[in-house]
Amino acid sequence: MHSRSTMEQAAVATATPAEVNCPVSVEKTTTKEATETGKRKSDEPDEPGTCGRGKRRRGAGGKKLRPGERYIPPPQKRNPGVSFSQEHFDETSYYFEGGLRKVCPYYFDFKTYCKGRWIGKSLLEVFKSEFRAESIEYYQRACKEGRIRLNETPVEDLSVVLRNNDHMKNTVHRHEPPVVGRPVEVLVDDGEVLVVDKPASIPVHPCGRFRHNTVIFILGKERGISELHTVHRLDRLTSGVLLFARTLETSKKLDQLVRDRQLEKEYVCRVEGEFPEGEVVCEEPILVVSFKIGLCRVDPKGKECRTVFQRLTFNGKTSVVRCLPLTGRTHQIRVHLQYLGFPILNDPIYGSSAWGPHRGKGGLVGKSNEELVQALVAEHRSQESLHLLDIADDGIVIEQEAEKNKTSEKVETLDGTSEVNDSGESQPTQTDVQAPAGCSSSGETVDEVSQGCTDLNANNTSVKSQPAESNGNQTEATDTTPKTPPGSSDHLCSECKLVRPDPTKRELIMYLHALRYKGPDFEYSTRLPDWAKEDWVEDD
Repeated sequence: MHSRSTMEQAAVATATPAEVNCPVSVEKTTTKEATETGKRKSDEPDEPGTCGRGKRRRGAGGKKLRPGERYIPPPQKRNPGVSFSQEHFDETSYYFEGGLRKVCPYYFDFKTYCKGRWIGKSLLEVFKSEFRAESIEYYQRACKEGRIRLNETPVEDLSVVLRNNDHMKNTVHRHEPPVVGRPVEVLVDDGEVLVVDKPASIPVHPCGRFRHNTVIFILGKERGISELHTVHRLDRLTSGVLLFARTLETSKKLDQLVRDRQLEKEYVCRVEGEFPEGEVVCEEPILVVSFKIGLCRVDPKGKECRTVFQRLTFNGKTSVVRCLPLTGRTHQIRVHLQYLGFPILNDPIYGSSAWGPHRGKGGLVGKSNEELVQALVAEHRSQESLHLLDIADDGIVIEQEAEKNKTSEKVETLDGTSEVNDSGESQPTQTDVQAPAGCSSSGETVDEVSQGCTDLNANNTSVKSQPAESNGNQTEATDTTPKTPPGSSDHLCSECKLVRPDPTKRELIMYLHALRYKGPDFEYSTRLPDWAKEDWVEDD
């Protein structure tokens, strides 16, 4: 299990999820990470540069710049001591509608340092080849309005050629997808650990298009809880026990338990068909097929792993199964259940028909890894459900291009990478959390604000959140739909021009739940979710 004793800092990136970096606040920062992730603290004061047609001036150390040469500030070193603050939490507000938690659209700066493969190319070339979720006309208009900056200076012309250490900033009008409106229930908070019952559909930390609709931001905004150290993570669609350490000392202790495999995990899930009685053990090796979407499959070249299953109930159509992941591989529980022929009932990846007529049972797929990824993306694109894969509409194209550069830029190209997790659930790496593209993604199901988008630069009149009280009942928040959202829609924002239906409950909840986490001297557990109870009846 690869655990983290960290909490992410502000998400940073440019226009699309496929080529962005979100720096995080880490205690264990290597020189390589500091170089590749982009959040740095200046060794010397930054000097504003000029973009487009450069002016003759002196660069660092008083050296004269040649005509047309731009000054590029020195790279900054990461400051590992900063986490999310009230300033970040105040960027926008929540409101509740139809059982969903929604985020008022807001303006946000995405930032990134120049990738190695961009050096010598113009901004126009980079936008054309790698940021295709928006048209070139959009970027040209954004440039004219000063929304695109290099080294803090507005870009005058997209023909400017990128140099090593260039720092790009892009201001976008950002929309976040809605999540379920159920509160994040705090189970334990004793000053050393914070344990919550994470609702399905809510990511643990900023990733993809999510920032405020994440566990860390909800805890910070609604409960004033910050400076948390993550011990483990759960997939966005997975619910259940989620641990955070309150102190660095506690974080190190829990990390050691994880490394020594003294942390026992118990999950429950509902699978298709009649799962066999008695104990079923699966020890098939698992290989990561696609880092972009965290896709895995059973493969002899994969890493060894072991999961123990036991059927709890069978209702004639589906079974509730107890899962004990004894090792930690990406999507371990889900992949092993698929291999056994009993995929999780509503698993959008491992229950997909893209796996072929056998749907991956017994490892029978009949497709190469590339063909499998293409088929999976094509299926979700046709169903307008690419958001279930947590990738942008053209993410697969960028992933293939990134593979060519993985030797020299491995960390940069694995935005959204799913990392090994002892629970068998995926987790983005702390140096490479995928940042969203705001209005630049075209394949997401996003929140519908029928009255128009809120301009959060207008008099700070955004709708304030009204969280539901968590008294142990898994209730959803009361609707607080803004009647007349203040401000106006952003004229460059493509999402402001669209009206998308809200996601359904089926899309937001996967029937996999972290029921219990147990250590040598502690045990944390939640109630069984409704779908795991014997009298549960599936909605039509």
